[in-house]
Amino acid sequence: MSVANPILIPELRVMLAEGDTAGLREVAAELHPATVAEFSEGLEDGELWQMLEALPVERQAEIFPYYPMPRQVELVKAGDRAHLGPLIEWMAPDNRDDLLRELDPELVEEILPLVAKAERHDIRMLLSCPEGSAGSLMTTEYASLPADVTAGEAITRLRSQAPDSESIYYIYVLDGERQLLGFVSLRDLILAKPTALVADLMQRDPISVRVEEPREKVVEKLARFDFIAIPVVDDRNRLVGIVTHDDVLDAVRQEATDDAQRIAAIQPLGESYLEAALVSMTWKRGVWLAILFATAAVTAMVLAKWRSPHAWLVAFIPLVIASGGNSGNQSATLVITALSTGDCRLTDWPRILRRELALGLLLGGLLAVPGYLLALAYAPTAAAAAVIPLTIVGVVLMGTLVGSALPLLFRSLDLDPALMSNPFVSAIVDIVGIVLYMSVALALLG
Repeated sequence: MSVANPILIPELRVMLAEGDTAGLREVAAELHPATVAEFSEGLEDGELWQMLEALPVERQAEIFPYYPMPRQVELVKAGDRAHLGPLIEWMAPDNRDDLLRELDPELVEEILPLVAKAERHDIRMLLSCPEGSAGSLMTTEYASLPADVTAGEAITRLRSQAPDSESIYYIYVLDGERQLLGFVSLRDLILAKPTALVADLMQRDPISVRVEEPREKVVEKLARFDFIAIPVVDDRNRLVGIVTHDDVLDAVRQEATDDAQRIAAIQPLGESYLEAALVSMTWKRGVWLAILFATAAVTAMVLAKWRSPHAWLVAFIPLVIASGGNSGNQSATLVITALSTGDCRLTDWPRILRRELALGLLLGGLLAVPGYLLALAYAPTAAAAAVIPLTIVGVVLMGTLVGSALPLLFRSLDLDPALMSNPFVSAIVDIVGIVLYMSVALALLG
């Protein structure tokens, strides 16, 4: 979320009160659109629209996406319908799609007739793509060429396409039915002889993504092949758009934020922390807290039934349980991040579990040694003290296996592995760890 600059707000209000259109245009022309959005965000909705309407519509369309999404929605609801049509028409397709997805369907249908027919087709096509898919990230503003033109003619054509293309570093080569044949970089076109054919310069069999593929696949391919943009095709290999690296960066940041919140046992807020309603945040945090409370209650009930003359064992419960919970959290975090980045796949589950089994034994043995030495100071005999190291090895091993297996199970069910959050893993390990602790104590001490 950008922060409004309170120093510039009075100056803007003076220019608005005086109707200084030339001054407003000069300020907006000299500064980056993001900067204009930052220092004007503190204006009231009516004042902000007054400022925007003083600018050319193409400049408005550059500035508008830099306002936080909740503010964009507020502005659209407060704006003049006749003015919204040209603004949305001039916005980049991907930014426009993000905004329209946040609006009520009734409002979208009210605005669309104000947009040019050609743009309406693109808007409806993008809105029809599933949320979180490659299609929802793409833009339809790309540069394309046929294969049978020369490099010289290609550059001439690109001059006319460049103003309407989000990126022209990659130029996609299409046939008559818009099927993707390959791509050529602008660098290769500039360095080639003017008489060279695009067909001879292009790279064939380009890496692409299907329009319905999840955005995680888009991120993975862009990162793996180090592309600036990646083409999006339909089921007939026809080019329908491209996803650029900046759009993927936004998606990665949002995904990372959502995963971090899930790992902390919070349903993703989906908006700024300070802008989230208290009722909504209470619900999104309270559901998981209630689940964790229930699991802790089970632990309490198990302990309540434990009747043992060995009171010194009670002092070691936090140590034993924490060892299992912490090791489980580590395993869960490592597996979740590895699955998210593509470092490992679901088919790698045997290897993952073998590694975590070995790590559980190694880590458990590492912690068992100081645990046994500490237990000797309190246990009546050395044999009785053995309860602690044996239990530590068991709970750490169990923690690593549970922490690694549950994210894999969620991925196999097509659920987000981050839903298997660290507190949830800890809660499971707590219950089973207490049972294991009691079982080892009963076996050794009777």
